Order: sequence, then structure tokens, then C-alpha cells
Amino acid sequence: MAAPGENLKIDGARLWDSLMEMAKIGPGVAGGNNRQTLTDADAEGRALFKKWCDAAGLTTGVDRMGTMFARREGSDPDALPVYVGSHLDTQPTGGKYDGVLGVLGGLEIVRTLNDLGIRTKHPIVVTNWTNEEGTRFAPAMLASGVFAGKHDLDWAYARVDHDGKSFGDELKRIGWAGDEEVGARKMHAFFELHIEQGPILEAEGKEIGVVTHGQGLRWIECTVTGKESHTGSTPMAMRKNAGRGLALVTELVHEIAMKNQPNAVGAIGHIDVYPNSRNIIPGKVVFTVDMRTHILDKLEGMVAEFMERAPKLCEEIGTEFSCEIVGQFDPPAFDETCVKAVRDAAERLGYSHMDIVSGAGHDACWINDVAPTAMVMCPCVDGLSHNEAEEISPEWAAAGANVLFHAVVETAGVVG
Repeated sequence: MAAPGENLKIDGARLWDSLMEMAKIGPGVAGGNNRQTLTDADAEGRALFKKWCDAAGLTTGVDRMGTMFARREGSDPDALPVYVGSHLDTQPTGGKYDGVLGVLGGLEIVRTLNDLGIRTKHPIVVTNWTNEEGTRFAPAMLASGVFAGKHDLDWAYARVDHDGKSFGDELKRIGWAGDEEVGARKMHAFFELHIEQGPILEAEGKEIGVVTHGQGLRWIECTVTGKESHTGSTPMAMRKNAGRGLALVTELVHEIAMKNQPNAVGAIGHIDVYPNSRNIIPGKVVFTVDMRTHILDKLEGMVAEFMERAPKLCEEIGTEFSCEIVGQFDPPAFDETCVKAVRDAAERLGYSHMDIVSGAGHDACWINDVAPTAMVMCPCVDGLSHNEAEEISPEWAAAGANVLFHAVVETAGVVG
């Protein structure tokens, strides 16, 4: 299909203003955002997004996972839509751009098409996926996972947060439980714009990342069990210190990741220590290991080595180790035609660019299983994300949205 001319660009100032307006909802304590999924702040952000979609002449549908789909009609009623979007939910100490740039960048495509009076053959649907972050309700990318058939709807509804509140109940409470069957929509293609969440693009001086692959992921929830005892009166040789088991396993994760370089990572994130008292040797530690790489055999090898060695390390110090995989997806290779549309758009617009592997999981990783998919990335300062200090420049945002605009509109086909 014909590509839009290189002179056609989005309104960067309008996009930036929208980002700043959305950032006022669910403000964090240090300049970022705390707009966790299915909270009152999430509901308020959704309402603002819908207001903007209504003003742009879009028709919004909502599925049973609460995902929002805002549609601009195409000239061919039988043509499958081109979907574009990301997520509006944030980490508890999240930034203003993670996910939000992709949703509002998609909206800006529609606004620009409206401004220029351009019609496309395929409809364009701007999407806000529910619970991408997975912070309040694990796992991450929950709604897109149900959409792609990776999770059962009832299972997703039964996910609970730390207060014991279920996903299904909270979705109904905030008023965003739709009646549309999850996964019923068919897509011509899906595009997602996102900040890199890593330092590579900035370090290389590139304005655009053309995402060719996503990393596969395994989240392994682990429990080390020892024996609670007094820190002052228990002899060192008689201790069964679950905290020491955590320390040994932490080093193991680092060792495994380092020997699988390049493009392999591993770390321990969430940790709960019991009884978490300053003068009691921990009797139990529960923590989550996060391992990622874009090569499936390498990922499976890393996990297998971890599963073999971690129990032995803990046994040697008198503690017990158990674990289970609580989140996973295999490395996606994005659609070559959609990736080419992104790369060609960057070339056409004169932006410096490079191929890149996404270090983070995204809704596009699941949707890639059910529709041709690609991602566009822009740099973020110092590669910092999942942090209230997360920052991008208006120029980076505009460049990413311009590439997104050209890739999406080329794929949707200009009429006339």
C-alpha cells in the first residue's frame, strides 16, 4: 500500500500536552505516577481517554477484561482494522510515559488524520490494554494474555492483590467491565509505541528503535525455609538462616545471567522476609526471580540450571528450597512486514534508527501470537523506567509517534 508523504507528521505539541494532562491523574510522590490497574485513578484516566476519543469521533468498545478499543472507521467495511496502542496503568512508583506514550501516540494518529482529512481503507483502533504492569494483579500483560488465549477469563478474574481483592470484583467496582467477548476481535496488524526502558538508544545516539524481537520471560517464585531463632543467642554453626539462602540464590541468578551474555538478564525483585524482625534470624523468605532473553533455548537452559543448583545451595546451609513458575512467555519474533513498515518509516522521515530487542515484556508480545505485530521505541533518559524519575524529551516522543503514524497509516492504506 502507498506510504504517506514524508511531510506528514503528527502534532508533537498536542501529544506532549496530552501526556502532561494524563500525568495529573494518579500523581506519584516524586513527580511520576501511581495509577495502578483497577484503582480509582485508573478509572479516572480511562474516563479522560474516552473523553478524548469521543471528541475525535471514535466509537469505543470495552471487553470483559476492561480493555478499551476506540475505532476510527475505514472506507472498506469488510477490511480488518489496524490496531495501535499500549496501556495507561502504571507501577506504584511509575513514570509518566511507560505505556501512556503508546496509547496517546495512537490517539494522536487519529487526531492527525482528522486534521488532514485523510481516510484509510482499514479502520484504525486505538487500544488501552488492562493490567499490563502486573504489579497489583500478577501476571503482567494480563488482559492481552487473555485476548491471545494464554489465560482463561475466570482465572484472570480470580487474581487477587495484596489485600485479597480480586481482579474481577475490582474491575466491576470501577465500572469498566465490558460485555464484549475477549479475543473476539480480529486484527489486520498491531503496532505499539513504547519508551525503550533501557539505555541502548540514548547511548548509541539513535532516535528510533526498530524492535525485531521481544525477550522471553520466566518469573520464578521461590521459598527458602529455615528456622526462626534469636540473632544474639543462636551459635553461627547451628543457624538455619533463610536470609542467607536468599543471598546465595541472588548470587546464583547473577552468575547464570552473566555467563549467558549477551542479551540475557536475571535478578531478584519482590522479597518478603518472615518474621522480618531485627533480632530474629529469618525462618522463611519468599522472593521472585526474573530471567529473560530473546533466545528460547538459552532461556530454558538458564531456568534449568537455576532449578538444579538453587536447592543444593540451600541444602548445604541447612535450609529448604522450593519454587514454581508464576509468569512466563516465550521470546516473540515480530512480523517482518510490520517491522519493515517501521524501519521504512524511520528512513523516510530521516530519523536515526537501529534494530533492537525489547528488554521488557509488552502487550505486543502476546498479540504477536494472534496478529502481525511490530513495535517502535524511543529513547528514555539514562534508560530509567519503572521509576518516577523516568523522562523523555518532547522531540523523542514526537519522533516515535511520527514513525508510528507512518507505519500504521501505510498498513491501513490511504484512500484517494
